[in-house]
Amino acid sequence: MVLGKNEVNYVANLARIEIKEDEIDKFANQLSDILKYVEKLNEVDTEDIEPMAHAVDIPTPLREDKVKNPKGKEAALSNAPERDEDYFKVPKIIWGWRKMRGCENE
Repeated sequence: MVLGKNEVNYVANLARIEIKEDEIDKFANQLSDILKYVEKLNEVDTEDIEPMAHAVDIPTPLREDKVKNPKGKEAALSNAPERDEDYFKVPKIIWGWRKMRGCENE
C-alpha cells in the first residue's frame, strides 16, 4: 500500500503533529514501508494458534485483600485544604472549562 499526500496529512492531523510540505514525500515512503511490513503478518498461518495476552505464560500472583490500619474520616480529611463538614471542598471547574471553550454565556 502506497500512501499519498492526503493520507499523510490525515495521519499527521490524527497524531497532532505538523509536517512541512517538503517532508510529506519522506513520510509517505516511510509509512508505506511500515504498512508493507505489517501486511506480512497476514501471511502467517495462525489457524491453530490460541489467542494469548502474553508471549510467556506467567501466572498472576494473587493475594488476599486485607484492610490495614483504617484511618477513619477525620484522619482522611485532616490534610484537606478546605472542607465542608464531612466532605472535601474543591473548586468548581466546569465553568473554567466552559470559558476556555468560549461558552461562558450559555
